[in-house]
Amino acid sequence: MTKVVIAEKRSVARAVAAALGGGVERAGGIECGDVVVTWAAGHLVDLAEPGDYPGRGWGRWSMESLPIDPGEWRWRVEGGEARARLDAIRAAVGRDGVDVLVNACDPDREGEAIFDRIVRYLDVRLPVLRLWVASLEEDAIRAAWETMRPGVEYRGLRDAADIRAKADWLIGMNASRAYGLVHDARVSVGRVQTPTLAMVVGRDGEVESHRPVPFWQAVAPMGGFTFMSGREQDQARARLAADLAARGLAVTKVERREVHDRPPRLYDLTGLQKDMNRMHRMSAARTLAALQGLYEAGLATYPRTDSRFITHDDLPTLEALLACAPLADVYAPAARGMRMRPELTVSDGRVAGHTAILPTARAAHADPARLDEDGRLVLTRVVRRMFEAVGDDRVRMLVHAHARAGHGTDVFGFDASSDETLQAGWSVVEPPRADEDADTDGDDARRAARERIPANLREGVTLAPVGPTGVHEGRTSPPKRFTEATLLAAMEHASRFVDDPGLKAALDDDTSHSGGIGTPATRADVIEKLLRCGYLERRRGGALVSTQAGRDLVRVVDARLRDVALTADMEQALAQVERGGADPAEVMEAFRAWAVEIPSLAASSRDVGVTLARQWGPCPRCGAPVVERGGVWTCSTNRSERDGDGSWRDVEGCGWRLWPTLCGVRLTDANVRRLLAGGQVARKGFTSKRTGRRFDAKVAIDARRGARLVFDDEPRARGGAHAPGANRTQTPEGEE
Repeated sequence: MTKVVIAEKRSVARAVAAALGGGVERAGGIECGDVVVTWAAGHLVDLAEPGDYPGRGWGRWSMESLPIDPGEWRWRVEGGEARARLDAIRAAVGRDGVDVLVNACDPDREGEAIFDRIVRYLDVRLPVLRLWVASLEEDAIRAAWETMRPGVEYRGLRDAADIRAKADWLIGMNASRAYGLVHDARVSVGRVQTPTLAMVVGRDGEVESHRPVPFWQAVAPMGGFTFMSGREQDQARARLAADLAARGLAVTKVERREVHDRPPRLYDLTGLQKDMNRMHRMSAARTLAALQGLYEAGLATYPRTDSRFITHDDLPTLEALLACAPLADVYAPAARGMRMRPELTVSDGRVAGHTAILPTARAAHADPARLDEDGRLVLTRVVRRMFEAVGDDRVRMLVHAHARAGHGTDVFGFDASSDETLQAGWSVVEPPRADEDADTDGDDARRAARERIPANLREGVTLAPVGPTGVHEGRTSPPKRFTEATLLAAMEHASRFVDDPGLKAALDDDTSHSGGIGTPATRADVIEKLLRCGYLERRRGGALVSTQAGRDLVRVVDARLRDVALTADMEQALAQVERGGADPAEVMEAFRAWAVEIPSLAASSRDVGVTLARQWGPCPRCGAPVVERGGVWTCSTNRSERDGDGSWRDVEGCGWRLWPTLCGVRLTDANVRRLLAGGQVARKGFTSKRTGRRFDAKVAIDARRGARLVFDDEPRARGGAHAPGANRTQTPEGEE
């Protein structure tokens, strides 16, 4: 009996082969006795593009061709490398005697999708076993090999991955095309990215609509701590409070509370991305790339996990890691000698597929100098979190003192707080910096950490300030703008944006997916795509701010497309599919029905009063804005319809167009902006269609024909001849 193992990447294939005793690599696979290990390269087979469906007219963007609704789905293989890998897999599974396939792709929805698409595309019909392993250490792989389950037991996960991919494709294709066509713009709309953008736009609106309100507080220094009055809108009242405090403060109440801060949980991917952004300004995409590299090098466990726990079966592995002196010596020296409670990390019911992120035993013997900076930072943080997660509680003494000053109608309340660490516990591994957390209400927290209220302070005593009292002036602050860390947190806990209890539960359910919107594997890509599309931009200090284009898009799209409830609906349905509680065909049909409604919703947004199209300047014929459609600069008033013979004709607008190529020279964006501003552009290398000779000229805008060539008094072609084609102009069909 011969097994063929299909891994997701070459590095994983080599790790599996090594765990099985090693073998010889030849012909795109590794032969290990009666096992052949081959590999994919990520998604070899993907959903076909709309233009790949013959006879549908989806290759050209037009409202008439919408909605896009394939019915029978097609698949495509992109690029020579993907085809070569498929050929290698086809050769491996086509060998004589092969009777079992082993799915060794990543242990998640995407891994199921990658394997299933390959097998279906190649029309392979063999029994499948699932190698479900979250670490590429040899012992872990061998243990998983001995406990492989039939692939059919993962059918729900596979079906959920298939539905998610197709639903996202349908929603994205229909929404992006429909809104782009209606608003003469190239836009990108997605089930996850648009609600994420809406969250940023909403926060930016709160920040920018905030009007600072001044306030004043009386301040009384007490030696080691400070009494401060409540905020006063009247400066004179604050001054009076300060004067009265100078005469003495009567302590009315002292509250002392010992707080035990439990150790933080182990990392899932989103948690690690948030901390790396907060501590080192690393983007989520950089963190994932670094962690993926560590995983493929066998230095860390599977990266795209949504779990923050391990199982009882994993406990011996964790205990061995904690006892590994080189790990602590190199990455977490402050953890040496710390009491450890590894059982805190165990929760079998909260591990869905793969465990929290951990270092591997191999990391203890790896040379940190051979890692790049991102890899060292990420591995250091993963190791330190492992030690933090098993440490003793951090014990703090919180003290709040209340006092009053004055008498009669002029009585003012004063408060003081202190926050003293009594036992560092787990926090000794990496003491937090006061400026680390962007979510912390900074001034109050930092002041409390610095101050110390004496242990003998009791209510009923009257204290005199140790120095002059004064008045502190401040202003109310707006909400903080999103950073990548806080946006990831908002995506992870998006249920706060949903009112329906059932949908809240779907977003909070992390037993079968990541919780929130997006997944650990996709959230970084969502943020990066919003940045690439120009809907978000990074500001100094790490803030993510929406651009005008992003704000306009959120105003235009249908409310459901920007609402996290759409994702909640999907996650609720996908969770039921995974568990066998819903018919995959019915769930897919529900999303298909919603997606095909999007073009009509987009058409109704035409009168919103927002221009999404990038404007290049005024039309030289009628003065309306010039926009770009299909690579052609055209007046925004123009509308075309297709005739029965397939040709297009103008039915509305002034008709002015500027084609991108003039006598063999392609105009740049900067050229067009200058031309529409009334300037001329000198370009070289024009070619006469009549004679084939090359020449240089200037380009000027032309209200009748789009553009024209302008020549010097004695224009000459290269080589000394007179330039051919003097006074030639660009025609609407292209070039003369």
